[in-house]
Amino acid sequence: MGTFKPTRMHKRYFSRKYNGAPMPYSVFFYKGYAIHGTDVVKRLGAPASHGCVRLHPKNAKRLFSLIQANGRSNAKIVIVK
Repeated sequence: MGTFKPTRMHKRYFSRKYNGAPMPYSVFFYKGYAIHGTDVVKRLGAPASHGCVRLHPKNAKRLFSLIQANGRSNAKIVIVK
């Protein structure tokens, strides 16, 4: 939980920690945690990502584009319980 700034972003990223799992449109914000798209949209809302925030790929792409257009320093990520 907390307030964070994006630290790095990748359009195409594959997890080195979790068997190369795809993490499209990743916005990393704390250590290895990220907001990213998932191809398993049926499981959205259920725990499955070891702490990452998973989004529908279209929403992840939109968020990525908004942060890219406005700058990482202007983005704020707030994680609450």
